[in-house]
Amino acid sequence: MKNASNIEDRKPIWIALSEFYLDTELQESDFRHIAFKIIESPYTFDEVREINRYEVFPVLQPNLLSVAGEWAGFDEEWLVKSITDSLANRNTLKKLEIESSYLTYKWMSKDKWEKLEKTYKQVKSNPG
Repeated sequence: MKNASNIEDRKPIWIALSEFYLDTELQESDFRHIAFKIIESPYTFDEVREINRYEVFPVLQPNLLSVAGEWAGFDEEWLVKSITDSLANRNTLKKLEIESSYLTYKWMSKDKWEKLEKTYKQVKSNPG
């Protein structure tokens, strides 16, 4: 992940997935936007799930637990820096903490992932 081109490939995915962590209700257009970002990326849907789990989730999940969570959108510069800093500071203990936290809170985005997968398959089979 230290490769700069890898970061550039991931940035649009990080930014698109950050919508899952806003204190708002996503619309059909939001799911289509995220689906298109995945299709435009060099990653499969399953790889994007992993990017979410290990890169986006650890940084943004706390927003969903906040009483006054962010709803307008995350600053892209802050988001990229926070994720790259998080990745740079990983150790075995932090990885275990992420795994535990993900198992505890993945239910919060389960419906969104199901909706996104359905939308992704529709858009992929019929991009128009």
